[in-house]
Amino acid sequence: MRSESRFQRIAALLWLLAIAAVGMHQWRFWQQSRLDANVLALLPQAEQDALLQAANARLAALGEGRVVVLVGAAGFAKARVAADAAAAVLGRDATVLRRVDGDVAASAALVSALAPWRDRLLTSAQRAELAGGRIEDWSARVLAELYQPFGAPRLLPFASDALSLWPQWWAERTAAAQARPRDGVLALAGEGRQWLLLEFESVRSAFAVSGATPVSDAVVAARTAARTQVADAELLAAGVPLHAEAAAAQASFEVNTIGWGSFLAVLLLVWLTFRSLRPIALVALSLLVGCATALSVTAWWFGQVHLLTLVFGASLVGVAEDYGFHWFAARQGQPQVPRPALLRQLLPGLVLALATSAVAYLALGLAPFPGLRQMAVFSATGLTAAFLTVVCLFPLLDTRAPTRTRFADACAASLAHWPRWRSNRIGWSIAVFGVVFAVAGCWRLQANDDLRQLHAAPAELVAMQERIGSLLGLPSPAQFFLVEGDDVEQVLQREEALAAALDAHRALGDLAGYQALSQWLPSAARQADNARLSAAVETAVIANVATATGDALQRADFTREPLRLADLRALASGERLARTWLGSVDGRSGSIVLLHGVRAGALPALTASAATVAGVRFVDRTAGISELLGRYRVGMGAWLVAGYFGVLLLLSLRHRRSAWRALLPTLIGTVLTLAVFGFAGWPLQLFGVLALLLLLGMGVDYGIFLLEHPGDGAAWLAVALAGISTLLAFGLLALSATPALRAFGLTMLIGEVLVWLVTPCFRPAAAHAEPAQVAA
Repeated sequence: MRSESRFQRIAALLWLLAIAAVGMHQWRFWQQSRLDANVLALLPQAEQDALLQAANARLAALGEGRVVVLVGAAGFAKARVAADAAAAVLGRDATVLRRVDGDVAASAALVSALAPWRDRLLTSAQRAELAGGRIEDWSARVLAELYQPFGAPRLLPFASDALSLWPQWWAERTAAAQARPRDGVLALAGEGRQWLLLEFESVRSAFAVSGATPVSDAVVAARTAARTQVADAELLAAGVPLHAEAAAAQASFEVNTIGWGSFLAVLLLVWLTFRSLRPIALVALSLLVGCATALSVTAWWFGQVHLLTLVFGASLVGVAEDYGFHWFAARQGQPQVPRPALLRQLLPGLVLALATSAVAYLALGLAPFPGLRQMAVFSATGLTAAFLTVVCLFPLLDTRAPTRTRFADACAASLAHWPRWRSNRIGWSIAVFGVVFAVAGCWRLQANDDLRQLHAAPAELVAMQERIGSLLGLPSPAQFFLVEGDDVEQVLQREEALAAALDAHRALGDLAGYQALSQWLPSAARQADNARLSAAVETAVIANVATATGDALQRADFTREPLRLADLRALASGERLARTWLGSVDGRSGSIVLLHGVRAGALPALTASAATVAGVRFVDRTAGISELLGRYRVGMGAWLVAGYFGVLLLLSLRHRRSAWRALLPTLIGTVLTLAVFGFAGWPLQLFGVLALLLLLGMGVDYGIFLLEHPGDGAAWLAVALAGISTLLAFGLLALSATPALRAFGLTMLIGEVLVWLVTPCFRPAAAHAEPAQVAA
C-alpha cells in the first residue's frame, strides 16, 4: 500500500510538471496568436500533382490580401465625390489597408517600356491582316490618315509605328477590363449607375486572427462616409480578408457558445448530482487541463491552430468530463472503498474507454485534410490529458466522498426500471420494426459531396462579390486551363494554340474573354514571325509614303532580341502581368489561363476544343474536390465497417461472449441515424461518415461501463451524466454556422441519443455477470 501511494504521488508530481509546462506554453501562444482562419485548410491537398498544387496556391495568393471596392452613384461627379470620401476612410489607417494602383494596362510608363518590342507584339487580327493585305491598300490607308485633320492619336512616332498597330494592340489588352481610365480614375457604368473602382491590399495576412475585424469595420465606415457626402451612394466590397474576418468572428462566437456553454452545463450537472464544490472544481480542472494540453500539443505539432479546430474542440468539453463523472459517481456510490482500491476498480474500464475514443478521434486523421488532422490530434490529446488528470490527481485531491443527493439517487435507480431486450415475441417484434425502419430509411438516403454544400460565407458578402464580379467581368478562379511544357517557350506556344481555340469561341459568344501570359509575352517563335511580317509591310509602306510626300522617311530600328519573361517581370508592373506564370515545378513549366464571362452551357464545348491542344488540361477545382470528397466518403465508410470488427475484437479480449452487448447499441444507433437522414431528406457527406466513426468510439464507452459494473447504479449514473453532457456539446455543435461542423454535430446528436437510449436495453443481468466483470 505504501509503495502504491508513493507511486501515486510521483505520478501526480510528474503530471503537475507537465501541466506547468502547458501553462507556460499557453501564455506564449496567446501572445503570438498563432490561429489560422484559412478555410482552405479543410480541403484535401495530397492527391494533386505538384504543378496543380502550385496553380491552386498561386490563385489563392493572388486574391489573399486584395480588397476590391466599387463606389456608385447616379452620375460620375457624384460617384467621384462619394469615392473620394470612401477612399479617405479606407486609407486612413496604414496598418489595415494600403491603396494599390489598379490602372496597370493603360500605364504610360508601361507603354514606353514595351515600345522597343512593338514590332513583335501583334494581335491575331493584325497578323492576319499583315499576311493577307496588299501593300497598295496599306499605303493608301496610311496616306489617308496622314492627311486627315483629326486623325487617331498615335502612341509612337510615325517611323516607329507607321501602320498604327500599337494603339490597336493596347486596345485589345485593355478590352477585357470593364473599368476604364477617366479623369485619373478607373470608372465603369452598370446597373444604371456610374461606378469608381478602388483597390486595396490588407497590410496583414488575410488569415491572421486577432479577434478584431479592422477591414470590415473600415468598409462599414467608408460606406457611411460615402453616403454622408452623396445620399444615394452605394459601396460594394469584396475580398478574401472580408470573408476571413467574418469566418473568424463566427468561429469566435461559436467557440464561446459551444465551449463555455458546454462547460457551464457540465458544472451544473456536477452540482445537481453531487451538491459539492470539490467535484465542480476537480471536473473543471480536468476539462481545462485537457483543452489547454490539446491546444499546446496541436500548436507544437502543426505550428499553428485552425479556428475550426477550436470550434470542434469546444465540443470536447462534453466528452472529456466522462472520466471525472465516473470517479465521483463511484465515490458517491462506494464511499467506504479506499481511493487507491477504487481507482484499481475503475482503471480497466477507463483505459478501454479512452482507447476506443482516442482511436476513433485519431481515425479522423486518415482523411487527407490538414484541418481534420488537427481536430484528431486536438481531441485525442485532450481526452488523454483529462484522463491523466483524473487518474493522477483525483485520488490525492478528492479527500472526502460526495454525499448522496436526490438527483443522483433518481438517476441511479432509473437503471432498474429501464427495459431490457428479451428474446420473446415483443422483443423480436421490436427488432423487426427496427429493421424495416432502417432499411426503408437507408433506401431513401442520398449522398451529396458537392463542395458548395460546405460554403458558409455570409449572404451579404456573397451577394456583393457576385455583383462586383458581374460589373467588372472578373475571371473565376475555380475553373481554369492549366498549360504545361518543358520550358517557357513550349508553354507559350501551347498557350497560343489554346488562345486560337478560345478566340473562336469568343467570336461565337461562348465567353467574354480570358487572361493568359501569352497575351503580353508571345513565344519567341511568334515574336520572330511578327517581326518579319511587320518589317516587310512597314518598310514597303514607308517607302511608298516617302515617294508620295517627297519626305525622307525611314523605318525605325527595333531590338533584335525577343521579349523574354525576365524582361517582362523586370518592368514596374511586370510581376502583375506575369501573375499567371507558375515557373518550373518538378522539372515542368506551367501557366494558368483564366476564363471570364463563360456562357451557361458552353463549358463542354470549350473543354472539348482545348483537349486537342497538347499539354493543356481543364481544371474545375470545385468539381475535383467534390469528387475527392465522394471517394473519401466511400473510403471512410469502409474504415467504419472495419472499425466495428476491430472494436469487437478488442472488446472480446476482455468481455469474451458478452462483447456484443457493448457494440450492438452503437451499431443500432449508427444504422438508425442513417435511416433518419434518409427520411428527413438530409444528404450524407464525408463529415457525416466521420461523425459515425467517432460515434463508434464514444458510443461503445457506455456499453463498456455497464459491462464492467453490471447492475451498478453508480456506473449508470456516470453513463447518464456523460450522455447528457455529450448531447449538450454536440447539440450545440449542430447549431454551428459552418455546414461541415453542423452536419458533423447533427449526426453525432442523433446517434448519441439513440445509443444512449438503446445501450441499457442490452445490459447484462447482475446475477449472470462474468468473472472479469465482477472483478471490475
